[in-house]
Amino acid sequence: MSKEQSCTPKTLETKVKKKRAHIICATMSVAHVDDDDIHVEKVFPNGDIYMGQWANKCPNGKGKCLWSDGCMYVGEWSNGKKMGKGKFSWPSGATYEGQFRNGCMEGEGVYTGSSNDTYRGSWLCNMRHGKGIQSYDNGDYYEGQWRRGEVDSKGRYQWRNGNQYMGHWRQGKMNGIGTMVWCNGNQYDGNWQDGLPRGNGTFRWMDGSFYIGVWSDNRREQRGTYYTSSSQKEGFDRDPHEVYLMNLSGCGISPVEKILIFPSEKLMNWPCEGEALQKSYGYKQRLRNDDSTSESSSEISNECLGCEREADGGVGNEELGMLRRPHLIIRPAKRQGHTISKGHKNYELMLNLQLGIRHSVGRPAPATSLDLKASAFDPRDKVWTRFPPEGSKHTPPHHSSEFKWKDYCPLVFRTLRKLFKVDPGDYMMSICGNDALRELSSPGKSGSFFYLTSDDKYMIKTMKKSEVKVLKRMLPAYYNHVGSHENTLVTKFFGLHCVKMTGPAQKKVRFVIMGNLFCTEYAIHRRFDLKGSSHGRSTEFETDSTTTLKDLDLNFIFRLQKSWFQEFCRQVNRDCDFLEQERIMDYSLLVGIHFREISQSGEPINTKLPKPFVNGAKTSEEEADSDIPFDTNWWSSIKLGSNMPARAEFTVRRNNSGEPQLVGEPTGEYYDVILVFGIIDILQDYDISKKLEHAYKSFQYDATSISAVDPRQYSKRFRDFIFRIFTQGS
Repeated sequence: MSKEQSCTPKTLETKVKKKRAHIICATMSVAHVDDDDIHVEKVFPNGDIYMGQWANKCPNGKGKCLWSDGCMYVGEWSNGKKMGKGKFSWPSGATYEGQFRNGCMEGEGVYTGSSNDTYRGSWLCNMRHGKGIQSYDNGDYYEGQWRRGEVDSKGRYQWRNGNQYMGHWRQGKMNGIGTMVWCNGNQYDGNWQDGLPRGNGTFRWMDGSFYIGVWSDNRREQRGTYYTSSSQKEGFDRDPHEVYLMNLSGCGISPVEKILIFPSEKLMNWPCEGEALQKSYGYKQRLRNDDSTSESSSEISNECLGCEREADGGVGNEELGMLRRPHLIIRPAKRQGHTISKGHKNYELMLNLQLGIRHSVGRPAPATSLDLKASAFDPRDKVWTRFPPEGSKHTPPHHSSEFKWKDYCPLVFRTLRKLFKVDPGDYMMSICGNDALRELSSPGKSGSFFYLTSDDKYMIKTMKKSEVKVLKRMLPAYYNHVGSHENTLVTKFFGLHCVKMTGPAQKKVRFVIMGNLFCTEYAIHRRFDLKGSSHGRSTEFETDSTTTLKDLDLNFIFRLQKSWFQEFCRQVNRDCDFLEQERIMDYSLLVGIHFREISQSGEPINTKLPKPFVNGAKTSEEEADSDIPFDTNWWSSIKLGSNMPARAEFTVRRNNSGEPQLVGEPTGEYYDVILVFGIIDILQDYDISKKLEHAYKSFQYDATSISAVDPRQYSKRFRDFIFRIFTQGS
């Protein structure tokens, strides 16, 4: 036994008089004291051992923990959790060295598997997420983007035999636009779906011959033209289907080594506050399955949230007696909508829509300039295409009834997609891939139906004829506005179309394709539709996190960092000026809130006092308490209205007998949140129906409290309200 260990308890107590270590639940516990830190050695009854710095009854600082099963962590700790730089090793010989947050592998790090496969890159909640390089144990190599543990978005994969693919991926398979180059010189450029060429593409053989056309693993759907090389004999031909039979064999992506136990699952019952809450960092065993859904992925994100503080503070009990204080409970985020499967009343409409989009986006078109001529915006500029079931020269065969497809101002929307940096292949695969669309559970107030793509990137809304007219009328001004203001908050439109059914009814369905504001990796816990009016602007009851609440349901004031707040004010003013000039009213600011820290009981954890922002970044203290990886790449990717860090101050409304209080009283309770927001419903002009609605309701209610008001008055009221609930942080 060392000299320090032979000290009597009395001597030890004298040494730690200034910084007392409360050490319990151990068969042996020894403290080593220097000028600044307390160092302890703890042996637990189950054989686990901790050695290192100690404060507040748990590891704080640098330390080493060895579990009885052979797992070991050496690195930085914060309040009993692995936090900061460290190294975790498994009994199998696998290691991870890099950043930790709330016990999870998160940030930049290097994982070396037991078979010497290596991943070097970004992590999120124990999953490869972001940019990274994977070297597989069989010699394969991948460099590019990852999402929730799978190859996704853009990247380059090289097989050990020399074949390589450069392009887009989705959930570990080649999807979208990409190029495959074989070691023998053959090459394919074009569209991919589920790891196979599908759609428009060109295959070039090493001798110079090539095939251009529509690709499919179904011979009946594949069609195109084969061009021989000058060196080939006349009459020589190739079967393009050999690409599927021969060239693509062995071109699957290799699996990565499965991590059997995550560092966040290795817990210790430290005798410090929040001991019981540490169990919330563990993952459910079922979430490790390879076929985890996006819904379970959001559960993973929620379970990685750190919980250290109890919600307290704010206004005093006496003052609370005069205020109506809602109770906040965050339930697990649910996936919106119901999948449209065969037998659904809109199944055939979905098929027609997907066929039409594939035709419109895949149709060859000359390179477009962002400087469009006035003729491109002509409301009469539209293209009709007939889709017979047996197919035609320009359309594929299909199992739906015959229909006609209309593209409104196709050149303008093609250019808008280019302006918004939307990849044509990704766009087509999101809407027209094998996965079905999802229909939202109930139509909007206008009677329109909404559909979501399977990846949540795009929302499809059915439209009234009057809305189509408004969009076509304002299209030139809209194009100039979004082209001049990159950070605009107004809805992004990607396409305007119409499906005309055959039969006696000759039914027409018009729809617009928009960006989905809530397509984010963070679970949306609360969503609000805000207009700045009070009449009818409350929800009777809240069902779940997908319920859209209204103005009188809002109980927060959002505080943004100074530079972001200034840009927010400028952009709101620009967007409102644009909408006012176009005589648009009845629009809303749609706001989604993600609480960064949630307790086991489902309550957001308040920070009590706001922490200062420093030059748009975080303080070191704030970084330690955050569940978001602190790296320059993540912060530089934040855009106005997208994944914005903020602090939400809780508010309560007074129980006044008169008019409802539109903005509640601040309480001093702050929550760290991520915000997404944008201006939606921008296709309602102040037409005769809205003027009549205004006149009718003005007799019954306060004219300033109703939504239907003149665009100038609406714009002023909207801005006044928004600038009350969004303020500059400290």
